[in-house]
Amino acid sequence: MAIPANLFPSAFGSIGAGRGGFSGKRQGYLLAIISAMLLGFTGIIIRILTAHYHLPTSVLAFWRAALVAVVLLPILLLTKPEWAKLRGCQLKFYTAYGLLLAVFNGLWTESVALNGASISTILVYCSIGFTVFLGWIFYNEYMGWRELLVMVISLLGCFLVSDGLNITGSDFNFVGLFIGLASGIGYSFYTLAGRIATERRYPVWNTILYVFGFSAIYQLIFNQLLLWFPLPGLQQMVGDLFFLSHRADGIQWSGWGLLLILAAGPTLLGFGLFNLSLKTLPLAVASLLLTLELVFTAVIAYFLLGETLSPSQLLGSALVLLGVLMLHRKDKVQTEMMAVSAE
Repeated sequence: MAIPANLFPSAFGSIGAGRGGFSGKRQGYLLAIISAMLLGFTGIIIRILTAHYHLPTSVLAFWRAALVAVVLLPILLLTKPEWAKLRGCQLKFYTAYGLLLAVFNGLWTESVALNGASISTILVYCSIGFTVFLGWIFYNEYMGWRELLVMVISLLGCFLVSDGLNITGSDFNFVGLFIGLASGIGYSFYTLAGRIATERRYPVWNTILYVFGFSAIYQLIFNQLLLWFPLPGLQQMVGDLFFLSHRADGIQWSGWGLLLILAAGPTLLGFGLFNLSLKTLPLAVASLLLTLELVFTAVIAYFLLGETLSPSQLLGSALVLLGVLMLHRKDKVQTEMMAVSAE
């Protein structure tokens, strides 16, 4: 799962900036590709934790968010203490932003459990069509033939990836499709919130720290409420927060290790390397390289989890990538036009 591209400009600040080891476009390309590879492991690790360790998705979502904040806080206190401060003017926005992340993270984690790593990741990228629509609604952005075509292509890709050709079959997973599409919509709103944070010039690592922190609090409340007041159909999502320590076969140290790797690796390290790549690469180029996450997830899931895609699902994946390419091409042209007008 990628972090919204709208958060990326000037995100890494002085941490790792301006050092010779990260100069040059070759290093930028390498860092962006490694970032995409790390992010590609997100769905894989979640799939292993839910399928092998049977970790409830709400518990997983809580620990992922909580560990991101726990790992990031001491780093900021040591390197950039002013970014660890929460200001009163940020509180209301971060509490709302954290709720968006909690909803999206919960839906996407459940989607991985139901659909598998490959399909759930592709369905999240279908959010590109919803993002275009939200840009038109909230920012009055131009809606031309290219934007409409991107929306149509993205929705068609979602239909094929979710095995829509088999929609009348008895084995069609309607719940998985609904949650997968809902996670895409949630990601669109999450991206929109990231854009607002950028416009307000909030330091990105400050945003990540508190948004993930508030998200963990919401996940904790959601999990506890469903334990106290059980609802049919949702009980498989919740459980003991220390589920991995209270198993009949003892403490699952490997499971705890995977949770920590998920937070510190694909999430923070993947995000950090991407931001380092922006020191030498344009945002449009780096973001385009980040879409390799789709490819890496599919390949890794094939070898580690045995997940395969049907020909129609592969076609749907190609359509999703095409929609992303079309939108990045538009952003690149707009950026070049702005640069020319500035001259």
